Amino acid sequence: MALEGWDYMARVIAIANQKGGVGKTTTAINLSACLAEKNKKVLTVDIDPQGNTSSGLGIDKNELQNTIYQMMIGLCTLEDCRIVNQYENLDILPSNVNLAGAEIELIGIDHREYILKKQLDRINKEYDFILIDCPPSLNTLTVNAMTAADTVLVPIQCEFYALEGLTQLIHTINLVKQRLNPSLEIEGVVFTMYDARTNLSLEVVENVKENLRQNIYKTIIPRNVRLAEAPSHGIPINLYDPKSAGAEGYRQLADEVIEKEQNDLDELAYAQKENKSKKSKKTFRKK
Repeated sequence: MALEGWDYMARVIAIANQKGGVGKTTTAINLSACLAEKNKKVLTVDIDPQGNTSSGLGIDKNELQNTIYQMMIGLCTLEDCRIVNQYENLDILPSNVNLAGAEIELIGIDHREYILKKQLDRINKEYDFILIDCPPSLNTLTVNAMTAADTVLVPIQCEFYALEGLTQLIHTINLVKQRLNPSLEIEGVVFTMYDARTNLSLEVVENVKENLRQNIYKTIIPRNVRLAEAPSHGIPINLYDPKSAGAEGYRQLADEVIEKEQNDLDELAYAQKENKSKKSKKTFRKK
């Protein structure tokens, strides 16, 4: 939706949680693919040195000449490492283990927190959504992702320690907001690995809803064998098994993300209209 006087920009979402094994990379891969399936132009950014998002989308990460690592330290441009149309409507900035060295190599570089943002700002208008898969730690790479992002999406596994560490993550998000990216917001929390057969999953969901004052997505991603199998084949779940519960879950999440984006745009349009109306009234009174 175009707003008067505004250039349309992609919604940049960092997918972050410093706890490992919560479905963060699974969410990055499959939410990207399901948004692309719905005719949204998507760029997936793998800023995790493990490179699991890259391999999960069918890229042989160890055979790449240029990755986001070379881009971050200035050895190549974004265009040099971007893989275009890995799937229809889906481009990728891939990663591999070399990125682990960036943490040390960026020490002493001025404004190193803005490196990713500067690169993404150049190509932002080419996409509807840019999704960034963050490493499972709160380091320079994660801060780069949050500085570049509009919002942070937090996957939470339906397990006993679901809330552990979440306070620290929210604290980090707030620090980035205060010091580096004033417009950063929490996109919301999405529950993953939900097992309807156990009381624990239900208890975790209720506990988080009671204790977390954040947007919580209605979609809950189930624990699903096909979802676990898909990355080893390098294929997102909507293509690996389109009718599986996992594929349906991520399609529903994509619908919610698109709806939220549209609602935010509608609010901006309304605010713009109100401001214009107020300015007209002031002008009229002056006359």
